[in-house]
Amino acid sequence: MGRAEIEDTFAEAFSGIYCRVIVTADDEETLRKAAEDSTATPAVVVGRTEGGIEKFLTEEETPDKRKGIILQFWAEINPNKPFAESLKKFETELSYRIRQDILVKPFTAVFDALPDAEGKLDMMERVGHCGDGFEWVEERFGREVIVVPLMVPDFVIEHYLGFARGVMGANFWVMCTSKEAMKEAGEKALAAVHEVHGVVTPFDVCSAGSKPETHFPKIGPTTNHLYCPSLKERLGKESRVPEGVGYIAEIVLNGVSLDSVREAMKAGIQAILDVDGVTGVSAGNYGGKLGEHKIWLRELFP
Repeated sequence: MGRAEIEDTFAEAFSGIYCRVIVTADDEETLRKAAEDSTATPAVVVGRTEGGIEKFLTEEETPDKRKGIILQFWAEINPNKPFAESLKKFETELSYRIRQDILVKPFTAVFDALPDAEGKLDMMERVGHCGDGFEWVEERFGREVIVVPLMVPDFVIEHYLGFARGVMGANFWVMCTSKEAMKEAGEKALAAVHEVHGVVTPFDVCSAGSKPETHFPKIGPTTNHLYCPSLKERLGKESRVPEGVGYIAEIVLNGVSLDSVREAMKAGIQAILDVDGVTGVSAGNYGGKLGEHKIWLRELFP
């Protein structure tokens, strides 16, 4: 089979707020559970937060010299409201992820990993006060931290976590003739994307590409029916599923800058062009309805 064809289309992306943090733990199992639990639900489409795993760290790379991982947490910026409102909502949603998914894991700690932040979020109000007034602030590892007393003592979080603005929701679609091709392409695409600094994939390999319009607004984004292989016969000429394609995987990317997202998209696409059973690459093009950033696929491969 020949090299996959890259469609002359663009992916849409939009502006978001993000935090970049280091989570540490005594052992890899606890660390992985904290990371996976706190980033498990991509939910910006329903007004919540989403997260992703950027990379694992060695003991030499973390403030407290334990096993670590870099996570990103994201929220959409509402262009129709003051930025401060989006930021306040993000701060609240971020605290849920930290309190419910990291703090409750024994011997975990959270540190800031955004040295060039636009601003700082005070973790005392919504995380530190989990200590019910018995929490305290001290210096550890050259950082000002909040110590939250727990029954398994104790949770540590840096007092202030940085935030900045980045780009989220970029994507590319992989057209596949078989399940095996889709699985192989997905693995290779994710491995290549994760080599790029500052980029996460909140859905990893996503099976549920959506569209802006819906018959059920209470649900939010619903299936992009035009690209559902199981609807090809039912839709007839309206279907946009290419001939022979039975599986369309979506890779969604969030990144600290438009350049990092473009670099990661290029790396991910490059990694799957020669996979047997991958016939083409496309993207979620919604006519500019979704986001202000347009990333043309052909421009990534001049």
